Amino acid sequence: MARKIGIGLAVVAALLALQWWWVGGSVGLVAGALPDFPDWPEPPERLQAGDAGRLHFASLTPYDFDVILGGLEAAVPTTGVGTLVLPGGASADAPVPAVVLLHGSGGITPGREMDYAELLAEAGYAVFALDYYAPRGVDPVHDYMVKVVAVTEFDAVADAYGALRLLGTHPAIDGERVALAGFSYGGMAARIAMDERVREALAPESAGFSAFVDVYGPCFQKLGTQRTNGAPLLTLRGTEDASNELPVCLRREDELRALGVEVEAHVFEGAGHAWENDAPRALREDAPYLAGCEIAYDASGWAHVDGRPLAQLEPTSSRPERVTARLIQGRPLGACVKSGYVIGSDPATKQRANALLLGFLGRTLVR
Repeated sequence: MARKIGIGLAVVAALLALQWWWVGGSVGLVAGALPDFPDWPEPPERLQAGDAGRLHFASLTPYDFDVILGGLEAAVPTTGVGTLVLPGGASADAPVPAVVLLHGSGGITPGREMDYAELLAEAGYAVFALDYYAPRGVDPVHDYMVKVVAVTEFDAVADAYGALRLLGTHPAIDGERVALAGFSYGGMAARIAMDERVREALAPESAGFSAFVDVYGPCFQKLGTQRTNGAPLLTLRGTEDASNELPVCLRREDELRALGVEVEAHVFEGAGHAWENDAPRALREDAPYLAGCEIAYDASGWAHVDGRPLAQLEPTSSRPERVTARLIQGRPLGACVKSGYVIGSDPATKQRANALLLGFLGRTLVR
């Protein structure tokens, strides 16, 4: 996959050069290639006690960290979407805790998000399983690189807080007992959501999530977080998952511990990536990941590698301009793009991970 990615980027670069004058430069080419946002109805501001199933909510598409930190002027108003599953007995007289789920970079996956919605609902939690691709025009048939270039982890974070705001209006849900859990790409987003600057920008009226769960989220991003809301974090990883550099993940966890966060970390010997998925466990030699690079963000939210900025953009730069910049960033990150790690069904690890997840949620959300 790394070789294919390189060829794909080379083709894009060539097209950008050839068509610069014809379609308004590289940004024009990217703007024409980006999927269109769907034309969905205005999302509700409040929910009723029986509301469940597919629900829309107000969100934003910031795309980059600097947009979240800098005032959100460049963020695109977006209608988010997710599937809300209520447990039996949830009512205005007996509101229940909830969990917001963020999928991985491949999208909602058989065996994972909706299976967890069922598992957690049986345990007494409302579950809002989000799809952060669909609101931005990305669907399952799109190429993997289209997904991860068109939609970022910062967009997923914006949806998470948009979902939290909506759940706070549901009479059958206790809005003060909501956890955020993410898988892979979504796990990165869950840790980003812990930064108080992010909450203050995206949900200033809320105290934020009551707990966070990062399930095999890559750890190459150093946000420079100085404050959290104090909610605990559970992390679950495997020793055979090359997309999680375990020493780097330990650094990220220790940074949070230094801020007073209770971090419960578990590493499963012999486990790979996405152990919940229905697909058979295998070494996916074409699966790309970043290793050997740390992306550090300065106080303004600009990304740097080895002290060098990855892009220089105006705070009000458009989404196509930001997508173009991210494509160009592939060059300095090229040496860090690797491929090949273990992915797929591992029932024994799934059973252990589920027990730890339920135990953690029981300690942090159940009164």
